[in-house]
Amino acid sequence: MTTESPTSDSPAARRAEGEGPDRPSGRPPTIIIRNRRHSRWLHAGIYLCTLLLLITGGWLLFGQEGNPSFLAELAHVPDTQLHKLIGWALLGIGVLGVIAWHHRIADFVRETVRWDRGDLAWLLGWPKAVRSGRFPPHQGDFDPAQRLANLILVGGLILLIGSGAGLATLHGGPIFVWLYRIHLWVTYPVTVMVVGHVVVASGILPGYRGTWRAMHLGGRLPTEVAGRLWPHWLQRQSRGKAG
Repeated sequence: MTTESPTSDSPAARRAEGEGPDRPSGRPPTIIIRNRRHSRWLHAGIYLCTLLLLITGGWLLFGQEGNPSFLAELAHVPDTQLHKLIGWALLGIGVLGVIAWHHRIADFVRETVRWDRGDLAWLLGWPKAVRSGRFPPHQGDFDPAQRLANLILVGGLILLIGSGAGLATLHGGPIFVWLYRIHLWVTYPVTVMVVGHVVVASGILPGYRGTWRAMHLGGRLPTEVAGRLWPHWLQRQSRGKAG
């Protein structure tokens, strides 16, 4: 969900982006780094915890509390306790992320909530574009679909963590009941978005083939893919390097 670009001018960083003495002068780099290492680790930690929470939470939701899941058997703790422990771990990762990236939160929020002329047409054409790979141009670091996903995922995770922390510390009462309802209701859209995120990242959809590289294998993304999905971001990165 983050969009950071490297600022290092080291030879290794230039080689990672297709620059340096091995690249003919004037030829644009074929590779660009979309997300740096710390962003990729944060992303991995959040999604690992989220997937584990969905598994353990789903197990409990379907009334299997008396039958230990394979995760509970591996951890040697009940599913209820495991769900709480993973939830606290996710909260810890979130706090560390806020501390480490506090200077970028405003940029992330601004890019997520922006609405530009042509975004509605972009969204209406999205089903066709994911099959053809021909996305209309858009402004910003995220495409309009990503912005909606950010709102649901980030907002949903905040609600899930907050309500989950309340459920773990309270013991009955009307507030507990409402926190449980919020926790349950928010789980559904977050689950849909997580599944959608995995589908997009897998490359099954032709329009998003190659996208997974933005968060894996060093975050090195082919510029052709970056230009197809995030043209404004790529242009801004290119101007920054030229300057």
